[in-house]
Amino acid sequence: MSTQCHDHLHVVMFPFLAFGHINPFVQLSNKLFSHGVRITFLSAESNISRIRSTLNLNPAINIISLQYPNGVSSTADLPPHLAANLVHAIDLTQPRVKSLLLELKPHYVFFDFAQHWLPKIASELGIKSVRFCTFSAISDSYITVPSRFSNVEGRNITFEDLKSPPPGYPQNSDVSLKAFEAMDFMFLFNRFGENLTGYERVMQGLGECSFIVFKTCKEIEGPYLEYIEKQFRKPVLLSGPLVPEPSRDVLEERWSKWLDTFPAKSVILCSFGSEAFLNDDQIKELASGLELSGLPFILVLNFPSDLSAESELKRTLPKGFLERVKDRGVVHTGWFQQQLVLKHSSVGCYVCHAGFSSVIEAMVNECQLVLLPFKGDQFFNSKLVAKDLEAGVEVNRREEDGYFHKDDVLKALKTIMLEDDKEPGKHIRENHMKWGKFLSDKDVQFITDLVAQLKSMA
Repeated sequence: MSTQCHDHLHVVMFPFLAFGHINPFVQLSNKLFSHGVRITFLSAESNISRIRSTLNLNPAINIISLQYPNGVSSTADLPPHLAANLVHAIDLTQPRVKSLLLELKPHYVFFDFAQHWLPKIASELGIKSVRFCTFSAISDSYITVPSRFSNVEGRNITFEDLKSPPPGYPQNSDVSLKAFEAMDFMFLFNRFGENLTGYERVMQGLGECSFIVFKTCKEIEGPYLEYIEKQFRKPVLLSGPLVPEPSRDVLEERWSKWLDTFPAKSVILCSFGSEAFLNDDQIKELASGLELSGLPFILVLNFPSDLSAESELKRTLPKGFLERVKDRGVVHTGWFQQQLVLKHSSVGCYVCHAGFSSVIEAMVNECQLVLLPFKGDQFFNSKLVAKDLEAGVEVNRREEDGYFHKDDVLKALKTIMLEDDKEPGKHIRENHMKWGKFLSDKDVQFITDLVAQLKSMA
């Protein structure tokens, strides 16, 4: 690769087939492209139009389609219990990916957790492989590090093991998992696709890649990044948190007119992403907590595609709920202009699943955070914001099964929306403002530093 001009880096992006993974790869692509890096993006044919729409400022970015069995393109196309099929589908692309890399001859290929085989292929072709971690460092440092198995001594790992951090974990962190959270990670230790566990796939990719890039920064996750670097004994580079670019769309009139009727920073937006489906108890208690707050709100609920959203709303919402809140509450299902609604001056609180991008959006838009995580890295993101940064409130949950009551939702809302002049709400708001200013600071040049590092290492 030394014959290529390092002033014009070429990076191939190859994310997993879930938009929670694809979107950070797209965001990084946009940032790198704006700094003169040539980008080629690999994904399924049916994902390309959606990907291209988020790369619309960069039409020169090359998107190449990969063929997958039965037309499956993302986790949105499959029920959760079949999501592992996508891992097998990605494994089947190895010959095509190798052929493309041989043809394209990039300096780097950025890959995701599932493609454990990619570093070896890239190395054979003289290309550096980069594991781009779309999850937070606090999450990866707790679950997927070599020391996680150091106390297991040859037996199968259990959820009880996962309740405690691995040996050598940062001493200034008091992060641990409740039973229901730990159980959520046990799927990583099941075998599927080439008879590997998810943990083994992740560890092989991290162990064999040239170096690692996280979409975070030392100011937010410094101790966890240092721990990861020591565990894998290779460079850990940073892209920064990848603050989303402002949307060029306009907020739909039905939302702007409704929001305009409420005072500044008084409205609660409650949304959990397109692939999070709450169960009956969760919907009932969440809706009841919002009602008890007395504050205006937008509640976004989604359901599996094989169910009627209208019927599910009628079945799961508390009896008479819609009538009681009709003057201050809206329940919505389906596609939603989340980014634009968060920017509206009337929105002052975001109840969310603690997806890392959602947390960052809330902070830069001065929306207070109530955190209600449901799976995976969301549990750690929530702890990072609520404990380490002290910039949000996590809804209290029952240890064994994660159940929460309407009073738990109300308590969290009260802390930062109704009792914000008292502690701990006052302190949380001050920290939230501090981190929002940091993330919005145009002089903090994470991507400039990353591009310089990529050039020096090419």
